[in-house]
Amino acid sequence: MGISKVIGSAATLLFMTSVYLKKSGMTFVMIPFLVGSLLAYLVTIASHPAVNFPSILGKGSDGSFPLWSKLLFGPFLMFVRAYVLLRKLKSTEPVYNEISDGLYVGGWPSSPNHLPPGEPVVIDCTCELPRSSFVSKDAYLNIAIWDTRSPQPLQIEYAVRWACKKRAQKKPIYIHCAFVTIAARCCMCRLCLPNTHDA
Repeated sequence: MGISKVIGSAATLLFMTSVYLKKSGMTFVMIPFLVGSLLAYLVTIASHPAVNFPSILGKGSDGSFPLWSKLLFGPFLMFVRAYVLLRKLKSTEPVYNEISDGLYVGGWPSSPNHLPPGEPVVIDCTCELPRSSFVSKDAYLNIAIWDTRSPQPLQIEYAVRWACKKRAQKKPIYIHCAFVTIAARCCMCRLCLPNTHDA
């Protein structure tokens, strides 16, 4: 199920809860649920494939979120982070896989032991998750994409050029999404092609 369906379902549940609380006479209690549902609907629309506007969350090129984004979308950002962490705990899959010598693909690194060996540079294909504090800003590139969406060709080319420069410096490359989904695989497949004209 795509992110827009998941968040849309949560938004509807929050809205129905706010309506129930309003009818029960708990007007002040219903306000956070109503506001939460409206923000969740906003994320639902922005993440829909027809709209595809990941910039709405304000994630910077350094992987951080500005204060306004944390205040406005804080519940959503925390929900996504908690969901990713819970899914990792339940998963039996490895955190990352080595695709080729020094080329790794995986999920969001929530701790240093989730990174491949050799101090890799990181290509982050998420718009909902922050750069992990143990990843250096100099070894980091963000290609902001909604989870379950594929990157645009220009985003792939930009990421590949950056990765090729880092590979020339003998740095391992780690490409990640929230989970190992389409975006990380697209970038990795393109990076593994020997000639840029083969794409």
